[in-house]
Amino acid sequence: MAGAGKVTPPSSAGDVVLVVGVGACEDAPVEEVLGLVRDAVREAGFPETAVAELATVDVKGEEPGITGAAARLGVPLVTYAARDLADVTVPNPTARSRAAVGTPSVAEAAALRGGGELLVPKRKSAPVGRPPMATCAVAARPRTPAAPVDLRHHGDAEVRDDGADLTDLAVNVRSDTPPAWLKEVIAASLDGLAAYPDGRAARDAVAARHGLTSDRVLLTSGAAEAFVLLARSLKVRHPYVVHPQFTEPEAALRDAGHEVGRVLLREEDGFRLDVSAVPEEADLVVVGNPTNPTSVLHPAAAIAALARPGRILVVDEAFMDAVPGEREALAGRTDVPGLVVLRSLTKTWGLAGLRIGYVLSSPEVISALAQAQPLWPVSSPALEAARACVAPRALAEAGHAAHRVAADRAHLLAGLASLAPHGVRAVGPAEGPFLLVRVPGAGGVRERLRGRGFAVRRGDTFPGLGPDWIRLAVRDRATSDRFVAVLSAVLRHESC
Repeated sequence: MAGAGKVTPPSSAGDVVLVVGVGACEDAPVEEVLGLVRDAVREAGFPETAVAELATVDVKGEEPGITGAAARLGVPLVTYAARDLADVTVPNPTARSRAAVGTPSVAEAAALRGGGELLVPKRKSAPVGRPPMATCAVAARPRTPAAPVDLRHHGDAEVRDDGADLTDLAVNVRSDTPPAWLKEVIAASLDGLAAYPDGRAARDAVAARHGLTSDRVLLTSGAAEAFVLLARSLKVRHPYVVHPQFTEPEAALRDAGHEVGRVLLREEDGFRLDVSAVPEEADLVVVGNPTNPTSVLHPAAAIAALARPGRILVVDEAFMDAVPGEREALAGRTDVPGLVVLRSLTKTWGLAGLRIGYVLSSPEVISALAQAQPLWPVSSPALEAARACVAPRALAEAGHAAHRVAADRAHLLAGLASLAPHGVRAVGPAEGPFLLVRVPGAGGVRERLRGRGFAVRRGDTFPGLGPDWIRLAVRDRATSDRFVAVLSAVLRHESC
């Protein structure tokens, strides 16, 4: 399907992956190549998601039918020189293929070039009314374990422990927070520390803010605690996480003993959500909106379309209050079956050290999560902060801050656009208080930026991203101007 993200099921294809060798005439339609590949994979007895790559000879590496099929499957296209394929032993060699491209069978040789067992020998497409224009063959190769991703790496790791005086662009907490009035609220709560926390008033305030009854609200020690509660208390068999996104949901699920599937959204599609990429078997789906780190804001209708009977749909809206008008929010909706919305008050209000967030869902889900929660999980100062942050005055202030962040983000984007000749590209349209940016050689660039006083978040610990990505928190215009100037100098040095 066009634009579909790549899916990594919890247990697809056992211990093997499939490599599909393909050949095609110059004008072979994408649908003909794609249909042939899908039929061959089905004949091999595997799901389409078991395909790890398409492979072909280098002179066919830019054929639209082949490149389009790889894109539609969401897998890489690997090409080999004809001389590297010529020595591969194949069961169905032809003199015509050897004369044309220098290998006895493009499809079979490409499928077998990396080793493995041929499951489906060379077969041709069968269009109606004209000669075939595509060939393919399917080989099984032992699954190579993916390089582990550090799901526990977070932005704070970029700015702690070495004593460096750094401008922090790595942590997505709004600068100059908490505001003075909120500090006063928290300070006043200290007189009541001798009493055990009572969350009723704060829970009622959060419920009123979203137009819900209190039995649909659970207060948590930051949104991160909610992921742990979900992983431990919900009886699910096929959880999937939509990546790239905040990694704590998957980490919590794995810690609780779940096998976790991944739906990898694609850079070519702007990391936008494709509902059809989520397998029907998924009985729990986690998606961020706006998504950290891509800053993509998915349409509420697209996310709601993921809902199914018997499926829990978890939407992480930790940064939704940084979106002007909170458009596309699902918080407060009761018409979406299985919906669980997570909110954080730590980002906009600078309360990461205090830990306060909440869950909105059905009374049944809230009750199940509460049973897994320890006694008095949220401190009295955090409860008072929650009440204050959902009051009308605070909501108005957050709304103004969201518009200011949008303007500052546009300024940063304009500065980064000036570095396009150096290969810098920000994902857009961005809607969160941060940007995902592709920078060639980002690992070295990150260290050089650090040496010049700027900490940025590495991107390669997010599943679905590689070593050329960084995440930047949006700051004021003066800070962004300084950063862009330093990044420009670093990139000029790298190119020397």
